[in-house]
Amino acid sequence: MAGFGGSGSSNQSGAPPPPKILLAKPGLVTTAAGKYIRGTGGGGEDDSVSRSRLPPIGSLNLLSDSWEFNTDRFLPFLTDNTDFTVVGIIGHSGVGKSTIMNELYGFDGSSPGMLPPMAVQSEETRAMARHCTIGIEPRISAGRLILLDTQPVFSPSVLAEMIRPDGSSTISVLSGETLSAELAHELMCIQLGVFLTSVCHILLVVSEGVHDSSLWRLMLNVDLLKHGIPDPSSLMPSHLQSSGLGLEKETKDKIQESGEEYMAAPVFIHTKLRDEDFSPRIHMQTRKALSQYFSFSSFMRPKGGKMPKGRLPSNQSKDFNSAQPDLFLIPVKTKDDYPRAQHESYISLLWKVRDQVLSMSHPSFARTVSERDWLRNSAKIWELLKNSPIIAEYCKTLQTSGMFRR
Repeated sequence: MAGFGGSGSSNQSGAPPPPKILLAKPGLVTTAAGKYIRGTGGGGEDDSVSRSRLPPIGSLNLLSDSWEFNTDRFLPFLTDNTDFTVVGIIGHSGVGKSTIMNELYGFDGSSPGMLPPMAVQSEETRAMARHCTIGIEPRISAGRLILLDTQPVFSPSVLAEMIRPDGSSTISVLSGETLSAELAHELMCIQLGVFLTSVCHILLVVSEGVHDSSLWRLMLNVDLLKHGIPDPSSLMPSHLQSSGLGLEKETKDKIQESGEEYMAAPVFIHTKLRDEDFSPRIHMQTRKALSQYFSFSSFMRPKGGKMPKGRLPSNQSKDFNSAQPDLFLIPVKTKDDYPRAQHESYISLLWKVRDQVLSMSHPSFARTVSERDWLRNSAKIWELLKNSPIIAEYCKTLQTSGMFRR
C-alpha cells in the first residue's frame, strides 16, 4: 500500500524513517454483542472475489453447504414479536433475486446494528460462471420483514460443486440415500421450493424474459409434493418431541379437517425484458398463460382468504381476479435507465414491486407464532421435508424414468 507523506527516496541522515499509515478497506466484522457492522471504506461489486462453498465472513446462512439447517446465527436477531411477515424468493442465477430483496430490505447504513445488504452478483463472479448466494441468506428489516434470499435453482455452478468424479452427489438431500448429483440437484430445487411455500407468507418467483417457463414447472411440482408439510405455527412445543412419522400423520389429519394446506402467496416476476416484450399484447398473453398454467393449483386462491372446498374460481367469479397470482414485468437494466415509450424505467418498476409486496394481503399461519418460534419450527419443517415419503417416492419415480443416472 502507498504511504502517506514521503517521496520514497532513501534516508541519508540515519534518522529512523517516518511511520507509514496504511489504509485498508474495512470489511464486515462481528462484535461481541453479535451485531454486524459494515465499515465506511471503499468497495463495491469489484471487491467480490471468487467464493468457496463456505459462507463469507458474517454470513447468516440458514442452510449449510451440506444442506443442513442452522438457526444459531440468525436467532439472536429475532424477538418474541408476533407481528412479522416472511418473504422468500426463488429463481435462476443472475435474474436479480438479491437486488429485489435488497429493495425490500431498505438498508440504512446509519441505523445501528442493521445487517448489511445481500451480496449481488459482480461482473467477476458472472464471468467465472459462479453463483453469489449460498443456501438461504436471511435478513430482517426495521419493520420486522424477514427476507429469505436463496441460492439459484437449476444452476450449473451449484451442480459442479456437488458432483463427485463418479457422478454421485456430495450432498445427502434425502436421509440415508446416495443419489446421482443430477438427481440430487433436481430434488434440492424442489425441497427449496416446498420449504419456502411452507414457511413464507409471500414467495417471489423470478424468471428471466417472458419465454422461460422452467420456474412455472418447478412451482407446479412444488404444489404437487408439498402435501403433508405444515406451516411453522402448526408445530407447537408439544409436537417437537414427536417422531417425523407421527408428526406427519397428525398434520395430515388437520389438513383433512380444514380442507386445504397452507401455501405462501406467489408473486411472479419476469426480469431483463427487452423493449419489444413490453407491448400490451404480450403482457396480456403472459398473464393469461400464467392463470391457465396454475388454474388447478393451490396458488389460485383469493389473496388473504380461502377458497371453498372443492371449488375453483371461474372467469365469471368475483374471486377470479383476486385469485390470480401477481405478475410483474421488469426491463433489462441500462446505464441511463430512462423511461421508454413502451415501459417505465427499471428502477421505477422495481419500486412498484416493492410497494406491492409490502402492501399486499397474504395468507396467515394457522396460529399466532413469534419470530423465534417461527425459526425454530422452520428447522423442524426442514427435517420433516428431508424425510418426506412423498418426495422420496417422487425420487424413485425419477430414478426409474431413465432421465437420471443411477
